[in-house]
Amino acid sequence: MILTSVLLVLAVVPLAVSLTARERVAFRDSQRADTRVIAAAAEEHLSDREPATAMRRELEAAARAGDCAAVYDASARLVAGTPCTAARGEEAEELVERVLEGHEPEPPESEGRLLTVEPAGEVREPSGAVVLARSAAPLDARVAALWGWSAVIGTAALAASVLLSVRLARWVSRPLSTLDAAARRLGEGALDERADVGGGPPEVRRLAATFNTMAARTEALVHGHRAVIADVSHQLRTPLAALRLRLDVLATGAEGDTAGELASAQEEIARLSRLVDGLLAVARAEQATPLPTAVRVDEAVAERVAAWSPVAEERGVRLTASAGPALTAALGAGHLEQILDNLIANAVEAVAEGGTVTLAHEAAGTSVRVRVRDNGPGMSAGAKAVAFRRFGNPEAGGTGLGLAIVHRLVTSNGGTARLEDTPGGGLTAVLDLPSWQGRAPGRPVPSPKGGRERPAGAGG
Repeated sequence: MILTSVLLVLAVVPLAVSLTARERVAFRDSQRADTRVIAAAAEEHLSDREPATAMRRELEAAARAGDCAAVYDASARLVAGTPCTAARGEEAEELVERVLEGHEPEPPESEGRLLTVEPAGEVREPSGAVVLARSAAPLDARVAALWGWSAVIGTAALAASVLLSVRLARWVSRPLSTLDAAARRLGEGALDERADVGGGPPEVRRLAATFNTMAARTEALVHGHRAVIADVSHQLRTPLAALRLRLDVLATGAEGDTAGELASAQEEIARLSRLVDGLLAVARAEQATPLPTAVRVDEAVAERVAAWSPVAEERGVRLTASAGPALTAALGAGHLEQILDNLIANAVEAVAEGGTVTLAHEAAGTSVRVRVRDNGPGMSAGAKAVAFRRFGNPEAGGTGLGLAIVHRLVTSNGGTARLEDTPGGGLTAVLDLPSWQGRAPGRPVPSPKGGRERPAGAGG
């Protein structure tokens, strides 16, 4: 629009100025021609001593046309004129004197009228002079119409340019906007998202086709990776269950060292079972594409504390929840419960008998902050740096998958998770969850786990 406006100004304004100047020149030439006609009739009377009939006839014609005219002799005395006196006066007399001296003065514009003066007879030795005053209103009207039409044409051209540019911009930008939305949804986990390749310029269509190829390969890779983990984990559960059952049968009648070895084998089988359950939980978490729902954080914290309190009491650990405001987070259904299950399981296993685990929540700007604090041995800086990776923590006492599940569920919902040292010793898990703002609070989806049952894959 700026470029078009500049081009229109550079094209229309000079053209209008040129046409205006031409109109003014044409108006003055027409007036001077009419003045010469009266001067020719006046010369016959002033120099040839012919009757003044022709001169008066021309003066009457000028009066009927709305002009004012006056005839002066060689001594600059008024000889005849129209009833209108606009062609008389000091200004007219000065023009007459300059013409009688042989000069050609520039016709001035006075009070909306244009004065022209012409000699009667020869220019060097005129026998008189004629002054004609004509209203400039017709000229002003034509100039105004000229500029008005120029403005209309410029506005129409600008409107056509705007319409064309908007349609062109939409033709280019709409496919790009669609592609941007598809890329955003793909980044949010919708691996089946594809861009429309049927609209826009060829370059945008090629970009959309390339994006679809990339999305298809990404979907195949991710699904293949998840399928391998899920299939391997699922296939391992059956032989592990059978092996555990056989060990249980053998341990029934075993005594002495044999019973101890079988008990150790049973513990290893139990650890492998927990590892397989954890892998399945990770696979499910990675496949989750959460649809945000309103989750009451205070209620979810209270429910999970109540569910885990019997487990904590068995270990001699005090599990509590600090009082906090009624806050609502935007999370996938059941995700907050699974996150808290893993964090509580880790904390309860980490602290010694007589230790404490405390859950707290508060508002933090546009987020809801949840803390799970314990007074256990804590973690080293290196362990905290890799704690959210699968099997990344060498100090983990469990499967090493619990914090990976927590990190995946929190980040997939648009939140963040980090580990901090507890003042006085211990570890604090800090979660910043997206807040559900401007909507009525909703109840979270209740967790199917209750009582003393631990979630699959929780801990580690």
